[in-house]
Amino acid sequence: MFETVIGLEVHVQLNTETKLFCSCPTSFAEHQNRNTCPTCLALPGALPVANRDAIVKAMRFGYAVNGKVNVVSYFDRKSYFYPDSPSAYQITQLYRPVVESGELYIDLKGGGRKRVGISQAHLEADAGKSIHDGDISKVDLNRAGTPLMEIVSSPDMRSADEAVAYLKKLHSTVRYLDISDANMQEGSFRCDVNISIRPEGQSEFGTRVEIKNINSFKFVASAIEYEVQRQIEAYEDGIYREEVIQETRLFDVNRGVTKSMRGKEEASDYRYFPDPDLRAVVATEEMIEEAKDIPELPDQKIERYITKLGIKRYDAEVVSSQKELANFFEDMLKSGASPKIAINWLTTELLGRLKRASLDIINSPISSSKLAQLVIKIERGKISGKGAKDILDVLMDRDEDIDTLIDSMGLAQVSDDGAILKLIDEVLEENRSKVDEYRGGKEKLFGFFVGQVMKRSRGSANPKKVNELLKQKLS
Repeated sequence: MFETVIGLEVHVQLNTETKLFCSCPTSFAEHQNRNTCPTCLALPGALPVANRDAIVKAMRFGYAVNGKVNVVSYFDRKSYFYPDSPSAYQITQLYRPVVESGELYIDLKGGGRKRVGISQAHLEADAGKSIHDGDISKVDLNRAGTPLMEIVSSPDMRSADEAVAYLKKLHSTVRYLDISDANMQEGSFRCDVNISIRPEGQSEFGTRVEIKNINSFKFVASAIEYEVQRQIEAYEDGIYREEVIQETRLFDVNRGVTKSMRGKEEASDYRYFPDPDLRAVVATEEMIEEAKDIPELPDQKIERYITKLGIKRYDAEVVSSQKELANFFEDMLKSGASPKIAINWLTTELLGRLKRASLDIINSPISSSKLAQLVIKIERGKISGKGAKDILDVLMDRDEDIDTLIDSMGLAQVSDDGAILKLIDEVLEENRSKVDEYRGGKEKLFGFFVGQVMKRSRGSANPKKVNELLKQKLS
């Protein structure tokens, strides 16, 4: 048996207006090489100036994960030669990053929680982008100099499930902190996976392989599972030392396999040294105070929903997993909906419809106030649950007034005792033999009578009233 050892390096693009060391905008999808200047093009004589906003956002992350935030930090140069790096080095932080240590807690599938350590989080400038078109390669430097925060975990994860749980928690955290949009499709949140295996009980780590630039939770899980199996098979075949070497690999999403890219460099290969053009970063009291202004994070929100609102843990975890989803839910409460029925209609009914329509809560055609209105109608007995689902289907296609829909669709719920008793009498009269069977002990027939009354009312009768009055009649 083997134990898997996983550590993740996550690159988070900070949502600053300008790049890390110049005033060029960080806007996405601009014309190639438009967002550039002498500094991010590394032209002679151009000097970098550190972005205050990026430093504060990195510090805020450090405080949020209980890390050690260095009030004084330094920038270093990391030398490497790639076409999309015009300076032939990257400005990063090695010797004294802005954040050292930290932690995140993840929920395990089998129950319980696990602590995953964060060894450091440092600031660095992103490289440009190489575009390969047949025999021609082009370089777009719009992204060069964009502020990244690289978050390096400890090798604490032991399965693909744990790695994905950590990534999702991290993704949710940086979005709650509003330090990144964490858009995986645009490359604002991508990760490198470090994997090794070792026989169970062995203390020393096996040979570490790095898989670069994966930008989807699904692909992270697939890459880990493939690479673990590859290493185990090499070990069992007696060719572990030949097949599993310290290297950088890429994940082929079409074939579901990892492929060798290059030998893994050591720190000495990059020839790190302090950047001579940048002075030490010294955070002011104002920056520290700003960084410590942390909103309610997912774990805190979950506990509040459970203890204050009486919501089940599973539902609280679902609605807290996404910042926009939690905001939608809380806006429903502000509109007057009660927590338990609101969370059920949000997570089950609305999210189910959005998923089928390939939509997200961010672009939901139904607003929080509209869903709250519908929920309040149900609570007050103005409309049945079935009728509300019919209205929800209409609202997915077009925005209509709920009261108008209730009238036009004939969905107003009947709660008048006299009207319901008349329907009950008709059903019992038509089913005398079944009434005798029920009174003779066949109590399962009660559901049949309820169904017949609801059918006769075309779903407009209040189910609670139907049950109460039917029991009185049959007794």
